[in-house]
Formats: sequence, C-alpha cells, structure tokens
Amino acid sequence: MIGKSDDIIIKTIARIFVPFLQLYALYVIMHGHYSPGGGFQGGVILGASMALLLITHGYDELKRRLPEGVLLLLGSLGVLIYAGIGLLCLILGGNYLDYSQLSVILGVDAAHARSLGILGVELGVGFTVMAIMYSIFFDISTGGILPEDQRREGRVEGER
Repeated sequence: MIGKSDDIIIKTIARIFVPFLQLYALYVIMHGHYSPGGGFQGGVILGASMALLLITHGYDELKRRLPEGVLLLLGSLGVLIYAGIGLLCLILGGNYLDYSQLSVILGVDAAHARSLGILGVELGVGFTVMAIMYSIFFDISTGGILPEDQRREGRVEGER
C-alpha cells in the first residue's frame, strides 16, 4: 500500500519538481505535431508527475487534488476528442482523421487545418494516457484495494 512520505525534504522537492514536470509534459504534447513526441509521451510524463505526488503526499492528498471522477472525465474526454475529430473529418467528406477537411470549419488553409487537427488529437491522446497511466500505477501499487475499502473493513495498512 502506498503511504505518504514523512520526510519534509522529499515532499518539498516533489512539490517544487511536479509543476515543472507537468509544464514539460504540456510542452511535449503541444509540440508533438512539430517534432518527435506528442500525446503519448506527454501523457506518460503527466501520469508520472501524478504518481510522484501519490508517492510523496499520499492517497488522501492526491484524491483531494484530483478526484477519481475528474480522472475518469479526462480519460473519457481524451477518447471523445480523438474520435470526435476523426468523425468530424468523415462528416465533412474526407477520410477518418483527414485533417485537411477541417479547413471548412476552422476557416484556415489545409496546412493549418492539419496542424490544428493533429494538435487536437495529441491533446486527446495526452489526457487519456495520463489518466490511464496514473490509474495503472495506482492499481498496481495498491493491489486494487482502495484505502477507503481498507478502513471500512477494519484492515490495517500492511496486512494482507
């Protein structure tokens, strides 16, 4: 079971380091259509920053900062963004994820429409990957048993 760290130095370093990790993750996502990287890599970095917060500050603090409902919403929203952009391209008469078709709606030329379409898909992938990576990390580290379930059943941390 993951417990929070009682070391003030570790908590402070994590608190300082996490915003920079998240900013870098957003940079990777936003520049994914210009250079190597993108939604998946940025999503993994975002998920790792959330895992770092979980390790250093504990489940209760992270649940307060990022409730499970928000995590589910981000994961679902990412899939909807990806599928929605592809479906919109189909509706506009192109192939699935043929971003040049978006030029009709966006009012830009085909090259800019492709760039904006890829950016939208990268954002969707990033949200989904972040939510799933954090969820996988949490499930593996807790064995799938939430701390509330343990408290309800009267288990003590470490007993299995």
